[in-house]
Amino acid sequence: MTDLLMETVAALGAVGAGCGMGYYALCLAGMLSFRRAHRPRKARPADVAPRAAGEGAAQLWPPVSILKPLKGTDPEIFESFRSHCLQDYLQYELIFGVSDPQDPAIPLVERLQREFPERSIRLVFCREALGTNMKVSNLIQMLPEARYQHVIVNDSDICVPPDYLRQVMAAFAAPEVGMVTCMYRGQAPANGSSTLGAKLEALGISTEFHAGVLAARKLEGGIHFALGSTLALTRDALEAIGGFWPLVDYLADDFELGLRVAHAGYRVELAPVVVDTHVPPYGLSDFFRHQLRWARSTRHSRKRGWAGVCLTFALPWAALAVAASGGALWSWSMLALATVMRLAVAVAVGWGVLRDRQVLRWWYLVPLRDFVGLAVWVASYTGDTVAWRGDEFILKDGKLFRNRHELAVGGD
Repeated sequence: MTDLLMETVAALGAVGAGCGMGYYALCLAGMLSFRRAHRPRKARPADVAPRAAGEGAAQLWPPVSILKPLKGTDPEIFESFRSHCLQDYLQYELIFGVSDPQDPAIPLVERLQREFPERSIRLVFCREALGTNMKVSNLIQMLPEARYQHVIVNDSDICVPPDYLRQVMAAFAAPEVGMVTCMYRGQAPANGSSTLGAKLEALGISTEFHAGVLAARKLEGGIHFALGSTLALTRDALEAIGGFWPLVDYLADDFELGLRVAHAGYRVELAPVVVDTHVPPYGLSDFFRHQLRWARSTRHSRKRGWAGVCLTFALPWAALAVAASGGALWSWSMLALATVMRLAVAVAVGWGVLRDRQVLRWWYLVPLRDFVGLAVWVASYTGDTVAWRGDEFILKDGKLFRNRHELAVGGD
């Protein structure tokens, strides 16, 4: 009986590892598809950047309103703000929004205004709490201040390259595109101050999360969601989904925004530009709480897809097969192949697409990251509470509720 049980467990491990390796192959195919779509080409006169004058340049490079809702500060936040003022772009404005008049980010916005007086930089006080997602609540109150027909929302901690606006706006060249998003790298603290939690967070972003983004793009024939690193929209697309109002109680507002734009008949495009976010020096408990919030958010947003995520981690399943089979040669061969394929995905996506040098530096932590990822997946089913920006909420169907009473009233 014991032998039969172990053989069954070994077989389950082998099946799980096989599914995981199939997923790795899909990730690699997604990476190749994305790179082919954005293969460098020779510049044409029409591609010459926004310094060109005249009506043609105005049509190619339309003015943009950048909305940045704020709550508190993040690592390197001023440098992230500053990067938005160094854009090689003709006409754009920066609108920051806060709900607390004493928010510690306010002096940084004022400093930015002093350093870049030639830029249009405004601070909006969002006095109303319109829903449980205060970021979206702020966006609703900031949007009337935006002057232009193209709007970009990105998170407060996003740092962008000088050609960011040009690359994002170039994706709107096709008339069916209503939204553009982009990938990002997680930059762990430098100068030897990186913690294990920060390293695992950064590796997860570059080698796990974005591998999944590219796999989804390949499998679904395009992107039908968006990433908070960049939510660029036309006013027409935004109005077609009812503006930001329908999202005011959702945790994964970026995912919901992209999904609704796609369902409204617009194309969501993944631009080739990659931006940065600075990862805090997480302790292991803080890292796990952050991962759990993301996992529970995704579980509520994509219930069926999330249920199958456990089969994307080939290494733990292959290790299970080794243990259950008593170290049979076939199980060791499967583990070796799974390891090679997992590292290939990590390097192909993390370095080949995102150009994240940390992946080359910390590649040996990738297997550990997979075991942690599976543990987070399991933990995502153990409850529905999440901690976000110092507050605790209950999740149901992707929506945030402050307490059980509010859930009972609004969750029916």
